[in-house]
Amino acid sequence: MGTFENYLIAVRPWSFSTSMMPVLLGTALAYPSLRAMSIIVLLLTCISALCVHAAANLFNTYYDYMHGVDTPLHDDKNKDKQNDVDNIDDRTLIEGLLKPNDVVRLGLILYAIGTIAFLFLTNFSPAKEPYLAVIFFGALPLSFLYTGGIGFKYIALGDIIILLTFGPITVVFSYMAQAGHYSIYPILYALPLTLNTEAILHSNNTRDMKHDLSVGILTLSILLGKRYSYYLYCLLMYSPYIIILYIMINISWYFFLPLLTIFYAYRLCEEFKNDQLIKLPNRTALLNFLLGFLYILSIVITNTVRKEQQFLF
Repeated sequence: MGTFENYLIAVRPWSFSTSMMPVLLGTALAYPSLRAMSIIVLLLTCISALCVHAAANLFNTYYDYMHGVDTPLHDDKNKDKQNDVDNIDDRTLIEGLLKPNDVVRLGLILYAIGTIAFLFLTNFSPAKEPYLAVIFFGALPLSFLYTGGIGFKYIALGDIIILLTFGPITVVFSYMAQAGHYSIYPILYALPLTLNTEAILHSNNTRDMKHDLSVGILTLSILLGKRYSYYLYCLLMYSPYIIILYIMINISWYFFLPLLTIFYAYRLCEEFKNDQLIKLPNRTALLNFLLGFLYILSIVITNTVRKEQQFLF
């Protein structure tokens, strides 16, 4: 059980909502064009997306450790400070919970499971296999290159990878898997969740910016500085509500549901302003889950009430 718990910590399950919500969103958007939603397709899509996400988390842990990003300091005072602030999400290797080879092995296994799930998915999905393959095998290496290989995270390009993979790519992949065809609308509807997911990464990078700078890492937070990072965080937090409000006015009043979380978003912005950053990424991830759940629920209710889906744009 101890080893299982260590592996569970390593994959960072608290972050899984950022990959599961786009899958559910794509499925909800595809429902109006379906006679019946395929549960098998949904499960296989979830498994493939979740495995790729978990594997990416593991390789992120591994390469941060190998590059010295998450190496604990020898001085007890500084070590405690670093563990409390900088390494709050990557304790697997710095605390010796697992060995580096164990992390890599599990990451490869998860990539393999995700690929197998995708191959099964192509047999059940009405979408043409090459189109799904382009999306899946395009996103998989991007998840690795976030810290592995090129290491986009270390050259201030990690935000672009997150915006693509945990937004349009996953939503369109899920939509196509169910509906069998491509549409521009899932990308547009993905914007609120995409921006909110980027807020998680941005808060994490802002929390760690001093340490990242000391080990030679360049992030968007470092480029912007603390003040403008706060402005960007607020923009990422409040923009989804403006988009959803527009949808509510033009599509259905049921979209008031995700707007209820704006009070929590305001509180998180205040925590950022007051430099309360230690738990902010985790709390922003909780908002991502709540916002995503209510956003998808409002789409499902609207689809149920209306016979035909009326798109935003």
